[in-house]
This record gives sequence, structure tokens and C-alpha cells, in this order.
Amino acid sequence: MSKIHFKVQNIVFEAEKGETILSVARRAGVVIESPCNGVGTCGKCKVFLENIETAAIECDTGRHSLSLEEKKNGYVLACGTRVYGDITVITGNTEKQNKTLKIMREGHNFQYEIKRKYDKTEKDKTVVTYDGFEIGTENGNTTTGLYGLSVDIGTTTVVTALIDLLNGTEIASVSALNPQSLHAQDVLTRIHFASEPEGLSVMYREITTVLNQMIAELVKEAGINPAHIYEVIYSGNTTMIHLACNVNPKTLGRYPYTPQITGGKSIPAYGLCISPFGKIYLPPIISAYVGPDITSGVLICELEKKKGTTLFIDIGTNGEMVIAKDGVLSATSTAAGPAFEGMNISYGMRAGKGALERFEITDQNDIVLHVIGDIPATGICGSGLIDLVGELVRVGIIGSNGKFQSAAKGNYDVKLEQRFLEYQGKQAFEAAEGVYLTGKDIRQVQLAKGAVRAGIEALLLNLNVTAEEVDLVQIAGSFGYHLKAENLINIGLLPRAFQGKIEFVGNTSKTGGTAFLLNYEFRTYMEALVKKISVAELANREDFDKLFVKALNF
Repeated sequence: MSKIHFKVQNIVFEAEKGETILSVARRAGVVIESPCNGVGTCGKCKVFLENIETAAIECDTGRHSLSLEEKKNGYVLACGTRVYGDITVITGNTEKQNKTLKIMREGHNFQYEIKRKYDKTEKDKTVVTYDGFEIGTENGNTTTGLYGLSVDIGTTTVVTALIDLLNGTEIASVSALNPQSLHAQDVLTRIHFASEPEGLSVMYREITTVLNQMIAELVKEAGINPAHIYEVIYSGNTTMIHLACNVNPKTLGRYPYTPQITGGKSIPAYGLCISPFGKIYLPPIISAYVGPDITSGVLICELEKKKGTTLFIDIGTNGEMVIAKDGVLSATSTAAGPAFEGMNISYGMRAGKGALERFEITDQNDIVLHVIGDIPATGICGSGLIDLVGELVRVGIIGSNGKFQSAAKGNYDVKLEQRFLEYQGKQAFEAAEGVYLTGKDIRQVQLAKGAVRAGIEALLLNLNVTAEEVDLVQIAGSFGYHLKAENLINIGLLPRAFQGKIEFVGNTSKTGGTAFLLNYEFRTYMEALVKKISVAELANREDFDKLFVKALNF
């Protein structure tokens, strides 16, 4: 048996002969980011080994390659490094990363009347009722303390808002990285991870732990008793809802993709540090891959009430979308993959300190950057990636086929051509000092944006609508809010016919969840509406492959 000393966490744990660093870390409770679930494709589980020259290890060279400089400086991949002797490992600090993440908390809203499920009356003790029925009593007069939580459980991030149920005020909100993403980045990988009991246990524990941490932070800030939080709304994609409810998502990963949870009901709030009488309400689920986050968006944007044609899109690891034509709604989802979250990108990272989030080429061919934290860039987050590729396409550095072009062929200024440098033996574009965009990265963007664009085209065909006939495009989600409409069109993620019709509506998953919390009539209303939404199963379209291939070009 060998010993691994995880220096940052000050944990020493025994390792079996030949066991990987990642496997030992998981048993020890040490979080190492491994969004591909340890299959060796993402390169994000990089750790530093002290005294690597003498360490008794074996590295799998078939895994995602590190640069020669990284290897020379003592870095290895935790998923592909097997241990045969005592070593000391230094991991990244995910808690510090969490504090610098930029996450969208605000979203579109409208005025509505408060009609809550919970209430309190004071006699000798305070009686708590739910839907008119007594469910418990509390000592003293606690009638002034009646609170709820609206929780947006995203694949990558979590946002929780504390709501006063008496007056509808949002008292405070907090956000965090969804710790599940450190084990499995995208929805499909997470379904696979959680299909086994041990994996499901990890996923449930991770989300419950972070939610309780957020609750503790909220009640401390608000100065309230957590026992006076009585209801929680879970808004998120279908897989995230399964994992948050400790329900195996296995059936979501295989045909006919049937959810075990359909939503439209309340369950006991087991595991959450709130009132013992507390409940979790799950909004109705549209399909296996169009979840309550989209139901919340439909509600808060009032899609069924709009005249003409409106396209609602939530862009992330999944591209979930709904088209509404004079009250008739159709929904679908495409697997965009993790590129828009900065994963599978050479210098990709989340939207935290050091991330390039804005990139612009001026008319004078100068480059203007904005980096989160106003420090030198260390990587590129999703919005920066879209900006970067969009600008390079616009000026001709990237051709329609996704390949780099010379200044002569692309018709751009020669001084921009000086940014082409060699990175890991291949040509790359230096976006910021020491931060590169490679041909492989561009291909990942093509695949991600091609999936979303193909989904849009299929949805338009489903209702026999052309892009020119769309009156309004509403883009939801934390990622979408930080994008520039022009670059979404430049890279071909959206048709050029959408120019001037795009509106960013922010975190409608959270604001829609708040509406479900404050007005119980929205629950029965949306339960009925969801049954009328047709779901376009893209896998069943014979022409989807053609739509996807066509959508790959810039």
C-alpha cells in the first residue's frame, strides 16, 4: 500500500498498487475536477506532484496530452496516473474558484398576485398550514416568518434565492458551481455516472451539500431562522431534477428516454436544512431533455400568450428551446456538449477570475480584451470563446469551413497574422498573452453551435415557419446573457434573419421558479399547458443529420 498526501486539504490516504490519483481522491473525499468522468479526454484533472522526478508513478500516454512544459514542471493527469509509492499531490482550490465565478442571477419577470400554499395562524402556538390543512405547530408567535426558496439547478451552476412569502420580496440570492460538474461535465456523462448506486449517491450528496451551504449563507445574511423556510422550488433540466431528488436517471440515457419524475407535484424536503414541515415542488417536466427550467421560462415569458412567432432558447451544455406560434408550442433539445462552458477547449475555463470573457477586433485591427477580475488572462470562458471565434470569422481569420486562413486568403490585416504561433506542434491563434485558440477548439465550437442551429432549423420546420417569419428570439440562461447577438450570428449559431430580433432574458429558471413559489395557480395552469406542448424528437427526423452537417459551417 502507498500513501498519497493531498497537501491543500492536508489529507493522507492509502492507495492500492496501481490505483489512479483520481480514484484515491474520490475515496478520500478530495474533489479533483474531472468533467469527462475520468475517461481521459478533457485534460481538466491536472494536478501538481512534488518531486515528480523520483515519484513512483506510471502515466497513461494515451490520455489527453499535457504540454511538454507542463510535464517538465511537474503536472500530471489524475485520471491517468497510477501510483506505486508515496507521493504528495497539490490540487486546485475549487472553493476559491467558486467565489470568483460570474453567474447570472437576474431574469425576466412580470407582475402577478401572491397566492401561496403555506400560511400561519397564531393561537397559543403558531399553526402552520399547507393548502388549507394543518401540518404542524411552532412554539410562540412565528407568523411574521414565512419564507421559501427558488432554486435554479443548472448543469454547471446553482442559483438559490430566498423569498419572503408574505410580500413576495427577494431578500437575498447566492450562486455556486454545481459540484456535480467536477465529476461529470455534461448531462449524458452525468446520467452514465449516476446510473450506478454509488454514482447516484455521490451526485445526490454533492447537490444536497451545496444547497445546504447556500441556505446557511442566505439565512445568515437575512438574519432568519432556517426552520421558517417552508417550501423550495426545484427548477432545472430533467436530469438535474432526478439527481437532486436521489432518483436514478438511467432511463433518461436510453431509448425511449422516459423520465422517472414527471413533475407537477410536491415531495417532502428530505435532506435540506429547512422546516421539518417543508416541501419541494417540482414544476411539470416537458420531456426527458426539456425540463422544469424551460417550463419556468415558458411561464415567465408568457410564450403561449404572444402573438406571432417567438423562439425561446436556453443555450448551455444542452440547447433547450421552445417555439410558440400564436399560442401553439413545440419544444426540443440538442446535446451541444460542454464547449460553451469552456470544457474540451485547450485554454477553456469557467467564467471565473482570469477568464477572457470579451474579445473584439476594432476597425484599426487592434484587439480589445476584457478579462474577469481585470488581471492577465489565464483561459477562455464560454462567452469569450463565442466572441473570439465570432470576431475571427468576421474578419476572415477563420474560413467558413472552420480552418485558419492566411491574411492573403482571408483579406485581413497582416499584423493580426503575427498572432499565429505554434502551440503543441500546430498552428494556433494567440488570443491573449499565453492563451491560444487551436484548430481543435474551433472544431468543438462548430460541433456545439451546429447542434443548436440544427435544433432551431428542425423546430422551425416542425411548425412550418421560416427564420424570416420569427418575430422575437428570447435567449435565456446565465451563459446566454453574457453573449453578443452579433457573434451568435457571425458563427452561424443563429440565422442572420434573427438580426435585430434578439432579446436576452437572463435567468428565467430562477424567476419562473419564484412565480411557482408565490402563486399556486401557476402550478395547475402550467401542468395543463405542458401537456399541450408537442415535443420534436430530433433523433426521429430523417433529415437531422443533413441539418446538422449544414449547420457546421460558419
